Amino acid sequence: MVFSPSNSVFLICKDAAGIAGNIFAFGLFVSPIHTFRRIMRNRATEEFSGLPYIYALLNCLISMWYGSPIISPDNIMVMTVNSVGAVFQLVYIALFIIYAEKTKKMKMLGLLAAVCGLIAIIVYGSLQIADAAIRQIVVGVLSCASLISMFASPLFIINLVIRTKSVEFMPFYLSLSTFLMSTSFLLYGIFNCDLFVYVPNGVGTILGIVQLALYFHYKDSSKGNSREPLIVSYA
Repeated sequence: MVFSPSNSVFLICKDAAGIAGNIFAFGLFVSPIHTFRRIMRNRATEEFSGLPYIYALLNCLISMWYGSPIISPDNIMVMTVNSVGAVFQLVYIALFIIYAEKTKKMKMLGLLAAVCGLIAIIVYGSLQIADAAIRQIVVGVLSCASLISMFASPLFIINLVIRTKSVEFMPFYLSLSTFLMSTSFLLYGIFNCDLFVYVPNGVGTILGIVQLALYFHYKDSSKGNSREPLIVSYA
């Protein structure tokens, strides 16, 4: 049997996978809340970095544009999840700017302006492509590259876990949410026959499995360690 978007069974499965992906993504979006409670309580960003939220915003905006009906048909679940994600990242960035020292504040404002400028260029440039199929491919490649780099970002944490033999900097529920969301959108992309969705989420699924395997392998040696993660982000 060949997967076909016109097949009602695959349509149901695709929608179910997309809805599940949106639900699991929420766990990633709220993961930095603990960090920002601390920032607001101490009225300072301390040693936390704002870069993960800037990069997450860029990724969400590119993927949201790809999921829009203007670029790719029948990818509403991709657009909705990234729309919600973009709102969360904007809130986090705003809070970071409010409580950051002047140097960090100016840097974050500059990076935010750069993200807005880059997205404007991508949107304007893609709209100049008359052929809808080519337009989807161009934006799809950008979205795919952005997602793969986002999913690859935990490689630093994976390396840290292996070196220290400790999972104190790799929260279990964050790794689990990443795995579940990636797997859901992997299936969504397969049922929708969209390689720009299933390829990067396939990479995310594999990395999610690696993180979970490392967690269960090293969790016993991490007991007694209760320090907070170096950086809390959903990437």
